Amino acid sequence: MTEEAPELPGRDDAPAAGSPSAHAAPTGSPSAHAARVLLQALARLGVREVVLAPGSRSAPLAHALAEAALPDGERDPHAPGLDLHVRVDERDAGFLALGLALAARAAGHPRPVAVVTTSGTAVANLHPAVLEADHSGVPLLLVTADRPHELRGTGANQTTQQVGLLAPAVRLTLDVPAPVGRPGEDRDLRHLASRAVAVAMGRRTGDAGPVHLDLAFRDPLVPDGAPWPVPSGDGLTEVLARGSATARGAGAGTAAPPAATAHASAPLVAPAGAARVDTARRAGGVPTVVVAGDGAGPLARRVAEANDWPLLAEPSSGARGGPNAVVAYRLLLPEPDLGGAVRRVVVLGRPTLSRPVQQLLGRADVEVLVVAPEGELWPDAMRSADQVLTEVPPLLLAGGLAGDVAWLSRWRRAGSSAAAAVRGVLDAAPALTGPAVATLVAGATGDVLVVGSSNPVRDLDLVADWDEPPVVLANRGLAGIDGTLSTAAGVALGLGRPVRAYVGDLTFLHDVGGLLVGPLERRPDLQVVVANDDGGSIFASLEHGAPEHARAFERVFATPHGADLGALCAGYGVRHVRVTDAAGLRAALAAGPRPGAGTEVVEVVVDRAGRRALGDALAAAVRGAVADG
Repeated sequence: MTEEAPELPGRDDAPAAGSPSAHAAPTGSPSAHAARVLLQALARLGVREVVLAPGSRSAPLAHALAEAALPDGERDPHAPGLDLHVRVDERDAGFLALGLALAARAAGHPRPVAVVTTSGTAVANLHPAVLEADHSGVPLLLVTADRPHELRGTGANQTTQQVGLLAPAVRLTLDVPAPVGRPGEDRDLRHLASRAVAVAMGRRTGDAGPVHLDLAFRDPLVPDGAPWPVPSGDGLTEVLARGSATARGAGAGTAAPPAATAHASAPLVAPAGAARVDTARRAGGVPTVVVAGDGAGPLARRVAEANDWPLLAEPSSGARGGPNAVVAYRLLLPEPDLGGAVRRVVVLGRPTLSRPVQQLLGRADVEVLVVAPEGELWPDAMRSADQVLTEVPPLLLAGGLAGDVAWLSRWRRAGSSAAAAVRGVLDAAPALTGPAVATLVAGATGDVLVVGSSNPVRDLDLVADWDEPPVVLANRGLAGIDGTLSTAAGVALGLGRPVRAYVGDLTFLHDVGGLLVGPLERRPDLQVVVANDDGGSIFASLEHGAPEHARAFERVFATPHGADLGALCAGYGVRHVRVTDAAGLRAALAAGPRPGAGTEVVEVVVDRAGRRALGDALAAAVRGAVADG
């Protein structure tokens, strides 16, 4: 939505001589002063990281950020300390900010990250990252500089309609007129900052996401030598999340996460009396599985283990581990005694990877319970949810619907058989395949993994077998291949430790600009593993890859590129290693990522020609193994 800030006097409506505010405007740069006040307010509200893409109209913010990024002892005593990252490409800047925000959330300290751009097409280049942040609930502050209102619609250089440009993907748009130094202007800026941060964090709605602050600036755009203003809380508003006031009153300081509150009123799981409890407990014998999609968190694992239910967890769910997690579950769902016998599914997170999972959720004979603690909408792509809860009910947390242990044992045995069958097929393959690369990456990663869309995340979903999973992050809001390298760099910089990324070649090429880090910038410790099969092999496993479409397939779906990844890396000053077999990949994975090593690209040459046949062989092997088991 768009909210206009209070109108400020412009060049043509300055106060008349002799009026109370006739001499209120400073003689220096109101734009530079306002930029400093805004940064002070954002820092007070919890912003720590800012990503800047260069430009002239955003110069007031750029100068202020450069000063705020100085080390302690060198900054003006009233300048806040901020962590600044500079990128020349706005699209990369947006995804870097997204990665920084993902890192803060993964570390348990969610906070908004600001990205600053100049006017014109710079703003439009933020849109892919904004869309991802919108659909994945990541708090971003999009601080875009603009021409003053009197220049809009006049054909002025680099001037377009920026207000509303990023809608409807933003939670709020604030159109801020150019500062003139009027009384109360600083207070208004602080109030706008408070509103922007509160909305981005979803404090009142539980629906975190991006917020757009469009700031008009007039010349002069450079600081005038004046010191920073004394920080003030005038205009700042503390916006508490739902439940925070109660928690504070009890001395807790912060409210418990919604997912752990354990309260609900849905018929199945929130009994109104003893009879309902008995009914619910008798319902525990219904064959049930837990589906953990992206962002489900460890709560999904807790629910599955408390009730002796199989856990079908995507890699980026945060729940894929423990004794109930089933490997290669998507190949087991077509089995009549496994997927075919399911009668209830408890969904946490947002499942997006598997057609068999979606088919399960869409079946008329399956009851679907969705737990969606955040956001206005809930995940239900098949439009089949019977109940939608904002919190996990106490009955599920306590194991009140515990099922037949034989049901879980059947899935465990099948999962073990399926995993062995998959390994057998991959070991027998004449060349290195995508799932084989995923197996080695999964086995070698013990800390943090950022995984790209398309085949890499699906291959990981097929083979990853973790007792305790690493932190796995992915841009699954819209599941695009945009900005993945920049996102991974933001995660590494935000966490302050080495991170591994696993992507396909098209994903790598789509964001190769993310490798560009200037010599004055802090470099992420990042190892990027690229499964290079020279094209979009995911389409081979879909209907487009069927033999009858072979004539069109290679050009319009597979899109071979023939790019020299090593030469690209050399151009960006990034180390590059090319491997063609499992032994070479094992050695490269063992060598990194490591602290202080910067960015390294490990290119793994993968066979694409047999991708469809490999999928068929894996499915057949799993069917045979389950039948024999």
